[in-house]
Amino acid sequence: MPFFTVDAELPGRRGRAGVIHTPHGDIATPAFIAVGTKATVKAVLPETMRELGAQAVLANAYHLYLQPGPDIVDEAGGLGAFMNWPGPTFTDSGGFQVLSLGAGFRKVLSMDANRVQADDVIAEGKQRLARVDDDGVTFISHLDGSTHRFTPEVSMQIQHKLGADIIFAFDELTTLVNTRGYQEESVARTQAWAVRCLTEHRRLTAQRPERPSQALFGVVQGAQYEDLRRQASRDLAGIVDDQGRGFDGYGIGGALEKQNLATIVGWCTEELPDDKPRHLLGISEPDDLFAAVAAGADTFDCVSPSRVARNAAVYSPTGRFNITGARYRRDFTPIDADCDCYTCGRYTRAYLHHLFKAKEILSATLCTIHNERFIVRLVDQIRAAIGAGEFDELRDHVLGNYYRS
Repeated sequence: MPFFTVDAELPGRRGRAGVIHTPHGDIATPAFIAVGTKATVKAVLPETMRELGAQAVLANAYHLYLQPGPDIVDEAGGLGAFMNWPGPTFTDSGGFQVLSLGAGFRKVLSMDANRVQADDVIAEGKQRLARVDDDGVTFISHLDGSTHRFTPEVSMQIQHKLGADIIFAFDELTTLVNTRGYQEESVARTQAWAVRCLTEHRRLTAQRPERPSQALFGVVQGAQYEDLRRQASRDLAGIVDDQGRGFDGYGIGGALEKQNLATIVGWCTEELPDDKPRHLLGISEPDDLFAAVAAGADTFDCVSPSRVARNAAVYSPTGRFNITGARYRRDFTPIDADCDCYTCGRYTRAYLHHLFKAKEILSATLCTIHNERFIVRLVDQIRAAIGAGEFDELRDHVLGNYYRS
């Protein structure tokens, strides 16, 4: 069976609906991949994530390397067994930490390309904890200050021990304010690392033939530059091993300005193979989801639904709002009367308001369940709309309501 099959396409655009086949189950695409950074979606049971419709979860290789360590996850039987998640799993390579530790930016979509360009950029008030060279990255642990070294080979070794179904090649994520010259160097470095990742991935796979197969995705960088994005995509598509096998899919990563997201994704998907899935790292807002799907992204991940939930922000069909607002103190209706999640079926806005004001842990659990379900359900609706030929109608209806204020 092919790793990825396409069932329906958006006429005149790159978007499609399909299925990714993994050893731990199928992923119907487009799909939102819930982020469980440290082998958990914060505040929510893995069983609950399954019940709310999440098809797969993504964990972070950097964080699991530091705590508890890949050897422990391996001994437990891999990421899924370790966290009691029966479905497909992803791990990212740790490349994002090159940016977040090295420059201090946490959300790439919020970065500003209009700032003065500089290659030693660092976010205000942050300390540089990572240094990049052509061989890899040396970084200081945010936990205890110890020094560590990631190379493409080390990243593959860690991810093989973590045992996720889909893993990513080690890449360097730049900021939008790096100079054009540095972006060119970084793309070349990421391409060289991709070759090394594929070689090491094949070696490690051959060493452990009894283990479930893992799919390796190459990662496209190139920031806001069309020629770099297109060239990076073509170069990654051309990387093959000595048996002529290339990457199983591709991640579209790096610094993306929100207003140019669809354009940049389109540059990449026009150059990448049509028969392999494309994962867009780090988006979850409704307008971004529709734009990314239309441009050809098949899966996406983002911490935002759970992160904002822990800060009392909840999604609704008419936009996101903060449940701690005074108006909700005596509001005995659910967050969304039409939502089928556990929270909306059992709890009121007034109760959630109370939980946050009382600083109760349950507040994060209930609001995270709702937000994750909201995004998972929306992407499910997008997928169904592609098959039914109703994508544009759904987009106009959803975004018209969500952003009308």
